Amino acid sequence: MTQQAPNLLDRAGAVRGGEELDAGRVDAFLKARLPGLEGAPEIRQFSRGASNLTSLLSYPGRDLVLRRPPFGHKAKSAHDMLREARVMTALKPVYPVVPAVLATCDDHSVMGCDFYVMERVAGIILRQDLPAGLGFGEAQTRKLCIAVVDKLIELHAIDPRAAGLSELGKGEGYVQRQVEGWCRRFRDARTDDVSDFEAVMDWLAANRPAREAAIRV
Repeated sequence: MTQQAPNLLDRAGAVRGGEELDAGRVDAFLKARLPGLEGAPEIRQFSRGASNLTSLLSYPGRDLVLRRPPFGHKAKSAHDMLREARVMTALKPVYPVVPAVLATCDDHSVMGCDFYVMERVAGIILRQDLPAGLGFGEAQTRKLCIAVVDKLIELHAIDPRAAGLSELGKGEGYVQRQVEGWCRRFRDARTDDVSDFEAVMDWLAANRPAREAAIRV
């Protein structure tokens, strides 16, 4: 009898109380925009994560992922779902590993907030510790880590202007603002038993990259 490998794909679970979606409204919205959807969606929730809410909508033969802001009071500039969807849509042609955004909604009569729906990319979500059943040795773990870094390098190498994202943030001067902010906060919080690290701060100021505008995560 062959032992089956454990299913390590990230699984959605029951929706937390108070965070339910109106299945009828969401279903009607999606069927008006995505041909071929049939039946009613089974809605489950990915419970991990610390901010926006992520739900799995399972139709017969097709899984979709819905992203919406958390319930309750939100900071005005936080949880911008339409901005998140615009970034992903712009990146998709030049960074194909990004999930395809299938629909966006700014009509609050559907759910009371902006939201978007994307394709589901099934996979293992790697957190602080690798899943015990993955069985990676040192060489495989190293290869995995290098692949992650390589994908980040590819992302940072994308020109935001060429991808149509230059209007989304203050790219120029970003590194200078970050370095100056880090240094200021360190000096304000430093205690007598900690080195002043002025040499490090001088090095950072002198070695800022010439090209500052980049896609960051």
